[in-house]
Amino acid sequence: MLIPACAFKNSTSSFFGNKPFRLVLPDLGGLYRYIESYINGQRALLINGAPDPGTFLVKTVKATSRDAAYNQNTFYEAWRLITQRYGIQNPYTGRGAIKGLLPHGPHNVRDVLATHILKQTGSYEQASYAIQDTPETVAKHYGRFLPQDKAALAALILNRVWEAA
Repeated sequence: MLIPACAFKNSTSSFFGNKPFRLVLPDLGGLYRYIESYINGQRALLINGAPDPGTFLVKTVKATSRDAAYNQNTFYEAWRLITQRYGIQNPYTGRGAIKGLLPHGPHNVRDVLATHILKQTGSYEQASYAIQDTPETVAKHYGRFLPQDKAALAALILNRVWEAA
C-alpha cells in the first residue's frame, strides 16, 4: 500500500514528515490472490464503465450515481451501513458478527486501536505507530487510563520476572 500523506487527517504531523505512508501487507490467507481478482475482475464490474477515480476502493456505479469515487461522506455512510448490516449481532436473527456492537464510523476504529494498544503496552509511541500519529497526540487524546488499568499493566510486566524463573 502506498498512500499519500495528504490523504490522512493528520497529514502535517511529524509521523508522515511530508512523505507517503507505505505498508507491505503480508500474503495471509491468500490476500494477494484476492486483491488481484478484485483489481482484474470485480472492480471493473463495480465501476461499470464510469470514469475510474484511480483509487483502490470504489463505489458501485448505478443509474442514479455515475461517480465511483468515495468522498468523506460516502465512505462514512458505507462504513456505517456495513457495520449495521454485518457487524452488529441481531439478537432475534443471530446474524451479525459482534454482540453488543453499536453503529459507528471509521474514525472510531482509531480510538479503539490506540486505546487497546495503550492498555496492552502502556506505550504512547507504539500506539502512535498504529494510528499514524505522534506520541504527543496519543497522550493528549487517547491516554485516559483509569488508575487500576495502569496498576494492572505494571503488575503484568512485573509478573514476567516470576514466569522466567
